[in-house]
Amino acid sequence: MADDESRWMELLREIFGDRAKEALDEMRHMGLDPDRLAAESGMTSVPGMLEHVVAQLRSLMEQSQGQDVNWALAQEVARGVAIQGGDPTVTAAAADEHRRSVTEAELWLDAATDFSPATSTPRVWSHAEWIEATLPTWRHLAGPVAVSVSKALADLIGGEGVGENALVNQVSPTVCGMHMGQAAGALAREAFGGTDLGLLLTPEARVTLIPRSISEFSDGLDIPPGEVRAYIALRECAHVRLFLHAPWLAGQLHSAIERYAKGISIDPEALDRVVREAGAGDPAKLQRALSRGIFASNHSAEQVETLESIETFLALIEGWVEEVVEEAATPHLPHLRSLEEMVRRRRAAGGPAEHTFATLLGLDLRPRRLREARQLWSALTAQAGPAGRDDVWSHPDLLPTAGDLEDPTSWIASRMRGDGGDEVDRELRELLSHPESGTGEDDSDDTNPPA
Repeated sequence: MADDESRWMELLREIFGDRAKEALDEMRHMGLDPDRLAAESGMTSVPGMLEHVVAQLRSLMEQSQGQDVNWALAQEVARGVAIQGGDPTVTAAAADEHRRSVTEAELWLDAATDFSPATSTPRVWSHAEWIEATLPTWRHLAGPVAVSVSKALADLIGGEGVGENALVNQVSPTVCGMHMGQAAGALAREAFGGTDLGLLLTPEARVTLIPRSISEFSDGLDIPPGEVRAYIALRECAHVRLFLHAPWLAGQLHSAIERYAKGISIDPEALDRVVREAGAGDPAKLQRALSRGIFASNHSAEQVETLESIETFLALIEGWVEEVVEEAATPHLPHLRSLEEMVRRRRAAGGPAEHTFATLLGLDLRPRRLREARQLWSALTAQAGPAGRDDVWSHPDLLPTAGDLEDPTSWIASRMRGDGGDEVDRELRELLSHPESGTGEDDSDDTNPPA
């Protein structure tokens, strides 16, 4: 342990140079205990990790010169958190097993949608591989807020006269890099694939599965692991088919989140208060302090509109995925209802993906209107068939709006006009007044106010 501590101190001196003690005292004053962070991130428990970090740190710091956030350090911390407790390389046998589940899922989906499957080979990744692939997306989406937090921290530290500007310029990017890394690493430990949020987090629309997360999710369930794996593969494949068919979709979602993030402002008084209240020696408290507690509560009119757009997009995506997955899985998965319920509960409670975005952006990414979206897709399928339902994704202007989700009968009737509008209205009202059991989302998801 003493050797680990000395190597960790060597790492910190590489970061702060001659001002190491002053910088570390300030970090502890802010509630961040670097020693505890090292232990929690796995740097002191994974063989060779400290040596690797120390050897690479000087070049990492050179790469981060002039940045508001030390993204290179964020990547190192994220990897450390992701592999904590072990992250073995995916074996060839495990990769083949999961790819067979994908192949089977694609065949089942062919009966539920005409959207074409991905032609690229599915990825079967470890947690560390997931981090490497998705961190650029995290940086793009959460970067504006991370930069705002970093500048606010620099103003706070500098305003108190602690250290010189050079020291401030090291502490703030380092803290925010650690913060980003902790959040992304925590998500990596529980992510199933590349579309857990209803967002595309990977660089391209390609089916991705994380065997260890899937296995840990299935532990304790009274469901055969093969069924759990098949259901998650179905959801991932359906998401990827949708993003491939509507190539504009991922870009519009990312742009909306980026617009929302750029409009977030930091409350300097709240930042000062919550950082001090976090107390020394508890990185978990500091991470909470650097999340929603420091964001100004007032939203501009543009942010409110953007938030509604994001929530509507997510509800429509998840509602469509649920619709086609249920149709595809019903003949094959005996425990389908239980699996659907488990995923809904995970989403309603706010899973790791939702918590990560709440931490980094102060933004809840749960599809609050999933129940209405699912009913809309089910009714449209009954009226227009799978082809008519899926044609809606051919252009963003064809998608239902938030207002349409409140009155799906009128929206669907307008889609079907020319085929007996009044009769369509009556049939739709009948369908929507008696939705199938099990297609709604937990009401608790609707009671949480938007971020």
